[in-house]
Amino acid sequence: MNVEQCHVLFARLQAQNPQPTTELNYSTPFELLIAVMLSAQATDKSVNKATASLFKIANTAPAILALGEERLREYIKTIGLFNSKARNIIKTCEMLVKQHGTEVPCERGALEALPGVGRKTANVILNTVFGELTIAVDTHIFRVANRIGLASGKTVREVEEQLLDCVPKVYKKNAHHWLILHGRYICVARKPKCGQCVVVELCEYSDKTFAS
Repeated sequence: MNVEQCHVLFARLQAQNPQPTTELNYSTPFELLIAVMLSAQATDKSVNKATASLFKIANTAPAILALGEERLREYIKTIGLFNSKARNIIKTCEMLVKQHGTEVPCERGALEALPGVGRKTANVILNTVFGELTIAVDTHIFRVANRIGLASGKTVREVEEQLLDCVPKVYKKNAHHWLILHGRYICVARKPKCGQCVVVELCEYSDKTFAS
């Protein structure tokens, strides 16, 4: 996909959804950090259901530490990998209290040093909270980018680097949200809804599917 086509693609995604954002429910940077940590191998819907109860009781690092790991597990036990996530959240809260004055840091290195926070989670926080021009590549974005010919890579990091290089700067801040929503609702894994796609003629996917 050439530069002009990239501009057209994101212009259409922008026209369809001018102000995209995460579907995780949060009201503070800390709440978003916890929600993203919980979202690994889980749906946003399941995370939102769990955090709706959790954040009423504890929505700061000190509050979750006071809650304790055992009680935290009770709030998130419907989410996959909840045992390891609870341990990491407690350890992360300890670091936030001891090293960052309970605040979520705005530097990549500090974010990735938090237990349970990898590059993707750091990218989400840097982009959504701090407005950095990062692109967090999840399974949806990895699939969409490779499928439509926007970025081809065998690893998440390769796709991320190609997207950062090819996405026009004017669209880069919201690119992550447009692509993930496109992958979640239109360019789905098994049978993409090509008949509903606003960028279908730009797409290089050879096995397009249209409802009869």
